Amino acid sequence: MSRYSTRGRLPSVAIVVFNQFSPFHLSVPAMIFGPSEIHDRPMFDMKIIAGEDGPIASDIGMEIKPECGLEDLVAFDYIILPYWHNIDTAPSPQLVEKLRLAHQNGATLIGLCLGGYVLAYSGLLDNRTAAMHWKFESDFTNRFPAIKVDHNALYVEEDNIITSAGIAANIDCSLHVFRQCYGSKEANQLARKMVVSPHREGGQAQFIDRPVPLNTADSRINELLDIVRKNITASYTLDELADSVMLTRRTFTRKFNKATGMSFGQWLMTERLHQAQELLEETDLSIESVSDRVGFSSVFVMRDKFKKKFQVTPSEWRKTFRY
Repeated sequence: MSRYSTRGRLPSVAIVVFNQFSPFHLSVPAMIFGPSEIHDRPMFDMKIIAGEDGPIASDIGMEIKPECGLEDLVAFDYIILPYWHNIDTAPSPQLVEKLRLAHQNGATLIGLCLGGYVLAYSGLLDNRTAAMHWKFESDFTNRFPAIKVDHNALYVEEDNIITSAGIAANIDCSLHVFRQCYGSKEANQLARKMVVSPHREGGQAQFIDRPVPLNTADSRINELLDIVRKNITASYTLDELADSVMLTRRTFTRKFNKATGMSFGQWLMTERLHQAQELLEETDLSIESVSDRVGFSSVFVMRDKFKKKFQVTPSEWRKTFRY
């Protein structure tokens, strides 16, 4: 049963805005939770809340006049932080205090994309799992070591705190909240009106540009990487690889890991999967031919490794990213 199916009032939603906000990040929750053409009846009681004093304008100059201030924040069922303007800046003590109090009172806190930084700075994500856009994962993890980052999730919910990976994942996250309130049938109908998928398969790993290094600081390792890329179907042993760059096996293993951040076996598997992605996107080769071209022992092995890495099958990848 959906969360609000038997309640006599609309779920209340606060969208907290700050100066230099991103219009896209604001428009997604505003459309889903506010009055818009995609709803044929009121669905939420949504308010825009000023997260700080002074004028509130977007990063492209659009001004907005919030309806309420931080003093009203604790009265909402859902509090959405759609963005954050500077990852090096902590939110105000007043905002942190209100967020903590609202969470204690049962509110669900939602950090969309960099809005997760606000929740992280507040300490509310400590010892919990969170999602973050892959571009900011390294900074987020180093800055907030008490938070466990799910490196592939489009969004994560734990203890009434939700974080999303950002951009399009904000739509996935917002639909998830809508589904909680009104059930799958209503959420699916809304997704159709928005011309988006009600629930996307896979995670953000499939959208990371290139998760393996093109070059390293070690010139000998760089030369080896180029050779292996051009001969991706060959079989390799650590002894042969070490000999080719005139190193002992132990020294080669240490230098390769230092240069690439992974073992040779991990790098080779990742490179084969990346080349498979490119062939799936840019050619009409069959899945079996792609497997052969990138050096997998069988198409079954490639399908298994591909699904484990990207949470989608090679066929699903082609369908999504075919140029």
